Amino acid sequence: MGSTFATSDVHGHLADLRANLAGAGLVDADDRWVGGDADLWILGDLVDRGPDGIGVVRLVRSLQDQAPDRVHMLLGNHEALMLGMKLFPRTRFTEVWTMNGGRRSDQDSLTDEDVAWLRSLPLVARSGEHLMMHSDTTGYLGWGGSVEEINATVATMLAGDDPQVHFDLFAALTSRYDFVGADGPEVARSLLSTLGGSRVVHGHSIISTLLGVRSSQVEGPLLYADGLVVDIDGGRYDGGPLLLVQLD
Repeated sequence: MGSTFATSDVHGHLADLRANLAGAGLVDADDRWVGGDADLWILGDLVDRGPDGIGVVRLVRSLQDQAPDRVHMLLGNHEALMLGMKLFPRTRFTEVWTMNGGRRSDQDSLTDEDVAWLRSLPLVARSGEHLMMHSDTTGYLGWGGSVEEINATVATMLAGDDPQVHFDLFAALTSRYDFVGADGPEVARSLLSTLGGSRVVHGHSIISTLLGVRSSQVEGPLLYADGLVVDIDGGRYDGGPLLLVQLD
């Protein structure tokens, strides 16, 4: 059985993603998957704020095509925002997209195939004992009581053409910090008891905000909530590192 790697919140930093994947022996110099039986999880937020979000989308989609059983992508709030902006450009998505670092070059380059791919992305997944999710929130439970039910519910939402439904999904995915504080471990235990696994792996909330330091001081993932949760968002857009974490 191969190793399991996870990264999150690339935010358009294609060069960093390529360097990390190559350094881990997962891709070659031509962006070909050479990871064998390793698993790669990307926990959302490929786009916005950084220089080449659409380039990151193209790379991830190519790697999934090459290794569909090994390369896994989850929907983040910025994918939901990108999709909403594309489908409903003259709604409040426009203002929110602009405020959150949306790039016109990314939007203009989206194809119908990209849109279909975005609409197909799951929200949560299990990989061994790891519960993979983008946002550090229990809000996922509002869509179901199991991984399968959550993903099925959201698939129906994403397939629809109601801008309010899409916006509500985006807004829910912006929630954060549910595992912080004195009750954080109990919140994590309850979520894991419901959805399975022994540890939550998430991005979304940059590690520096949990530690109270600058993102440039972040050196690796943060294990917290009595070891039940690991945050892998180094805060690349905020001057921190893009982390690729080997979970096993």
